[in-house]
Amino acid sequence: MPKTALLAGATGLIGSHLLPLLLASARYSKVIVVGRRALPLAHPKLTQVVTELDRLSDVRLQLIADDVFCCLGTTMRQAGSKAAFYQVDYSYVVALAALTADNFAGQFLVVSSLGADAEARVYYPRVKGEMEAAVRQAPFRAIHIFRPSLLLGPRAQPRLGERVTAAVLRVLRPLLRGPLQQYRPVAAATVAAAMLRAAEDDGGGVRVHGPNEIAAKAEPAQKI
Repeated sequence: MPKTALLAGATGLIGSHLLPLLLASARYSKVIVVGRRALPLAHPKLTQVVTELDRLSDVRLQLIADDVFCCLGTTMRQAGSKAAFYQVDYSYVVALAALTADNFAGQFLVVSSLGADAEARVYYPRVKGEMEAAVRQAPFRAIHIFRPSLLLGPRAQPRLGERVTAAVLRVLRPLLRGPLQQYRPVAAATVAAAMLRAAEDDGGGVRVHGPNEIAAKAEPAQKI
């Protein structure tokens, strides 16, 4: 039976690649996108729910889905403060998980980060780790956590530091073998493909997908 997908973060690097995959998938007869602004896109399967992300409860009945894909995320620079970063990368994500679990969604698939650790001293991986720990408590049939390394792909706001790092890692790529292979950059399109494949597996429990698992899951999608 065709299912309904819900996507948060459709305008981001991974979400913008995931949305067309969801719309093209025979698995879904309906794709709900929730966000602050309407997308300039029309599709027979697409339903857009426009709301501030701190008011998800106001549109709860419009967010009923089988599979929930969360691609929300920002950077400290974009957010402007630790509090604003925490709101996007923790509060919004955890609120979405709680609400959709209450709506009886079966699967929650969320983008985290390589090195996520609730005990980390560095703020970014610590927040990601805290988010993962909170999401794990939600009563979904399946939870998929994706921990990509450096993401590659065109961004609306280019990040000089990431471009420099990506260029260096491309040069070093042949040397990144064994345990170091997980630090190879990964295309956002590869992560998006892996998320859809994971949902299609219809498994159960909590699965953490590191960079190597993401690349394998996305095959035969092109990997970088």
